[in-house]
Amino acid sequence: MNQPLAYFITFHTHGSWLHGRAQGSVDPEHNQPGTPVLPEDGQRHNRERAVMKKPPFVLDDDHRSCVRATIVEVCDHRQWQLLALHVRTNHVHAVIVAPCKPEKVMSDLKAWCTRRLREAKLLGQKDDAWSRHGSTLYLWREASVAEKTDYTLNQQGTPLRFAKYPDDDHPSRYA
Repeated sequence: MNQPLAYFITFHTHGSWLHGRAQGSVDPEHNQPGTPVLPEDGQRHNRERAVMKKPPFVLDDDHRSCVRATIVEVCDHRQWQLLALHVRTNHVHAVIVAPCKPEKVMSDLKAWCTRRLREAKLLGQKDDAWSRHGSTLYLWREASVAEKTDYTLNQQGTPLRFAKYPDDDHPSRYA
């Protein structure tokens, strides 16, 4: 099997994208590409919110700066090519070229971001920063890579300074 050109990886902060929300979500039974997301279900959303022990985790400027720098660091260390990155208040988008499965990429990024947030005292030792899993799309065509790169960098609403552009050589340029 051929290697994809890149991966489009998205993961949310803990508690910020619960099942049943109006914007849709996926679960193990509804997670195939091209299939509909779960419909809005206020009762399910409320049940999931009720069992949460803490409020949703929101990334402020300090958190986002730490996450951005960590992802740049991990990609450099692993020799993965980071094509685009945007760290929002409740999710992260990244377009990455890597010789391994996207689940490993996402797992490594989340683990290292959690470690760095804890080291910086921005996350408690027993707190969760990230939701379980996330989205790992294979990008097979150059047009798909360009589309997801543009989406990541230019279509996230009000621009935040915690983005990583392809020509951005210095990890702290926006931090």
